[in-house]
Amino acid sequence: MNGKLLTGNAAAASAARLARVDYVPAYPITPQTEIIETIADWVRERKMDTKFVQLESEHSMMTAAGAASLAGARVFTATSSQGLLYALEMLYNVSGWRAPMVLVNVSRALAAPIVLEPDHNDVLAARDSGFLQLHAETCQEVADLVLMAYRVAEDRRVMLPAIVNLDGFYLSFTRERVLLPEQEAVDRFLPQYRPLHPLRASRPVAKGAAVMEGYVYTYFRYNMHAAALRARKVFSEASRDYERLFGRSYGPVEGYMLDDAEYVLVMSNSFTTIGRQAVKRMRERGVAAGLLKLRMVRPFPSEEVAALLRGRKAVAVFDQNLSPGSGGIFYPEIAASLYNAKGRPAAILPVVGGLGGKQLTPKEMTTIFEEMQAIAKEGKTPSPMYLMRNDELARVKRAVALAQGES
Repeated sequence: MNGKLLTGNAAAASAARLARVDYVPAYPITPQTEIIETIADWVRERKMDTKFVQLESEHSMMTAAGAASLAGARVFTATSSQGLLYALEMLYNVSGWRAPMVLVNVSRALAAPIVLEPDHNDVLAARDSGFLQLHAETCQEVADLVLMAYRVAEDRRVMLPAIVNLDGFYLSFTRERVLLPEQEAVDRFLPQYRPLHPLRASRPVAKGAAVMEGYVYTYFRYNMHAAALRARKVFSEASRDYERLFGRSYGPVEGYMLDDAEYVLVMSNSFTTIGRQAVKRMRERGVAAGLLKLRMVRPFPSEEVAALLRGRKAVAVFDQNLSPGSGGIFYPEIAASLYNAKGRPAAILPVVGGLGGKQLTPKEMTTIFEEMQAIAKEGKTPSPMYLMRNDELARVKRAVALAQGES
């Protein structure tokens, strides 16, 4: 197993290469362009036996990806932000076709206004599309989850496409030591893709999505839902095999200092690393703090969440996203997972922060745990927290005043 310093983007491209993908339809967009540039270079240098095609848009890219998967190709592509939204119409089609493939999304906040750094409104806009979703904290996880995503997506019990998400800039351009498996071991873990009914020029057949009546549509949608639920078991099986071959294990969720934790912070993606540091600081202050990381977002790991949060005094759900008029997107999913659970926490605190890649300070993270403690002791109803420092707010107000011609 080779250890290399790789960016998150390079880790994604390396995993696609190790997966022996057959076809890469692509369209560039910051901050994921490095992924397809790396693959394009390898194809040009004949280091990767793959058909690489640049399309005219993300919509065309996803259409080609789905069609190629139905034809029997193992397909990989990548996008970000507005590109994912441009492709969103076809995401529903590709999942409805039951065309397994892997799409890497390098999260970037959505316009308007425009920013290049990450939050998760882009990838969570696709949460109901039928794509499985796995979210990475580190560059190592990016490489490993791409390989695992193929294993799960292509399983005959699932046959659904998958998204692997990583944060733009914080992870896409950050170099970390990544252990890349040997090709021979990957081939044992990930056998050749064999579609159910592949398109073949020698046996002409027409495939299409006909207009159906509601009861037929209902049947197909229920089947997609059942397949997504089965992906939980298939993911667990893949994780056991991955640990046996490569020594790294990945569950749908991951706990940090959870055993005796009374106050638990729920997070996902690269900012989880910041959350771990906050837990350490609170432990040094004598607070029984812990963290629960969401790695699998679709299917949502409700049972695992409920089991690991049972008996806690308070839980805070950190959302690096915002649904205007509702709040954080993960918060209601965590709350629903706990609603009928025995020993559920008495208080669940919704927290929104890190939008547009806004950096989090140690003080902000400490404040979340202090608020959980206050809620647990006083028994008050949690009020949503929207993180923004006073100095940041003052800078925005000064900029607005200057734009309006005020002194």
